[in-house]
Amino acid sequence: MADVNGRTTKPAKPTGRTASREVRRQQLIEATIESIAKHGITGTTMTTVTGFAGLSLGIVNFHFQNKQNLYEETLRHLAHEHRDQWLKSVQTAELTPVAKLLAIVDANFHPRICNRKNLSVWYSFFGEAPYRHVYRKIMDEIDAERLASMRTLFEQIIEDGQYDDIDAADVANTMEALYDGYSINILIYPEKFSGADARVRIREFLANTFPRHFDPPAAQTRSN
Repeated sequence: MADVNGRTTKPAKPTGRTASREVRRQQLIEATIESIAKHGITGTTMTTVTGFAGLSLGIVNFHFQNKQNLYEETLRHLAHEHRDQWLKSVQTAELTPVAKLLAIVDANFHPRICNRKNLSVWYSFFGEAPYRHVYRKIMDEIDAERLASMRTLFEQIIEDGQYDDIDAADVANTMEALYDGYSINILIYPEKFSGADARVRIREFLANTFPRHFDPPAAQTRSN
């Protein structure tokens, strides 16, 4: 069996009859990510999920009752994994606003978060009309939290640097658009775009917008 990146994989081994509820649920969530990344949402069934997980259909029904619940928990898992990646940096008191913003940028394009498998799942939910409401229900609150955090940090930088002609909300919204745009390019054009490219280019944007706070990245760090 090959994963979405073409590597040969084996179905996850069952962890025994005594495996905890959380272990089983995590197995099934990871298997759902694998299946959606390879087959899309419409091609994913309970059978493809259990094939990746190495578990029975009865186990899926026991832990999630139905495919809709399994899908929602899978997307929620990815959303909270993403949130945890940046939130711990923002909550670190000793970091400056600049360091916290760069931590958010790096979290968005961290290899554990921003990889073709995860991106395939994100955009499968977003792109399929029947499941778009699931995406919105889970993501709206988390996206709003990140946007508000960035706006607050930009307000601090604007006040400190006396960037009187810059609006914090506008810059935060632009950052969100950059995250989405680069993520789509990484998924569709992996030979041209990478997480490293996105981090460099967003740093360039920040350096141009706030030249007294962000240093432009060295030209040699570009990968293309």
